[in-house]
Amino acid sequence: MKMAPKGNDVIVSDRKLEMILSMKGGSGEASYANNSQAQAIHAQSMLHLLRETLDNIQLMEPPSETIPFALADLGCSCGNNTLYIVDVIIKHITKRYEASGYEPPEFSAFFSDLPSNDFNTLFQLLPPIGSSMEECLASDTHRSYFAAGVPGSFYRRLFPTRSIDFFHSAFSLHWLSQVPESALDKRSMAYNEGKVYIHGANEHTANAYKKQFQTDLAAFLGARSKEMKRGGSMFLVCLGRTSADPTDQGGPGILFGTHFQDAWNDLVQEGLITSEKRDSFNIPVYASSLQEFKEVVEANGSFVINNLEVFKGGSPLVVKQPDDAAEVGQALANSCRSVAGVLVDAHIGDQLSEELFKRVERRGSCYAKELIEQLQFFHIVASLSFA
Repeated sequence: MKMAPKGNDVIVSDRKLEMILSMKGGSGEASYANNSQAQAIHAQSMLHLLRETLDNIQLMEPPSETIPFALADLGCSCGNNTLYIVDVIIKHITKRYEASGYEPPEFSAFFSDLPSNDFNTLFQLLPPIGSSMEECLASDTHRSYFAAGVPGSFYRRLFPTRSIDFFHSAFSLHWLSQVPESALDKRSMAYNEGKVYIHGANEHTANAYKKQFQTDLAAFLGARSKEMKRGGSMFLVCLGRTSADPTDQGGPGILFGTHFQDAWNDLVQEGLITSEKRDSFNIPVYASSLQEFKEVVEANGSFVINNLEVFKGGSPLVVKQPDDAAEVGQALANSCRSVAGVLVDAHIGDQLSEELFKRVERRGSCYAKELIEQLQFFHIVASLSFA
């Protein structure tokens, strides 16, 4: 058997996280497009909350013939989920205008994500634009909006001042702008030694992640407060937790802090990578508590909280036969790979990445029953209006 190259022989680029991070593109088995069905189900279960938020938008009546209704999906990724949500938003706003006796305005939809996102796959999924609003509403084969891609980090400004009526962001804000520097610093008490995620880490590491999350969320809200039109609203969904303890990350902790973690340890024990190589990799994800999220929104002061709750989302695993241990193991590996595979590839190279996810799959198969029973995500759902 040919041995994989040692991880410390792989030269890792020093590009910023935002130039590397993306969900796995394309349409392969481990792609985000083929492993985001769970997110679709979770999003559909929250549609009533999304529509309530859309009802809070102060519409321009009568609508302008020259100013479109502008919406943006931040962290859109590269699958069908973003297109589905944009359709839901536009159809609901159209019905609101029609109920008031007005013809709806034109619509502009902005799909935004990091520059490394697979925008090509996303835009290939876009249906052609219809010739009239009536044609679009009567058929799912045409779209009723003008589309544009906006590459960049949503922790900074992306749009002109007072240009967006509605912001949507789902399953993205738990991704940090960076791994806290102290978590990677051997001299720091927050050094996350022996771990690739904060689940079960020490309180200093957890607090570093919490601070990074709250700093990032504050930057996100600050940027949106300049870009949103008066009377606009925002619907945000991100991973949350029910425990007050930040070292207990719940579902994300099981996803990244158990079998994924053990697979990294396997590589170390087998001599394929050094312990230092493992310890210099951390998943930049933080599942916030409701209180931690609320503190940032209130400190920002630009938005009224219409609704803020923890919503049970369910499992992230895509399985047809929950009793099939092999399928569960493969689903676990695909789920981890679809969201973190790009980071793993950049850190240890493609060959060792393949070895890592083989071990994730094998371990997932051994603990299939526990994964099906215990791996559940909770989401923070926030409906905010521009004060």
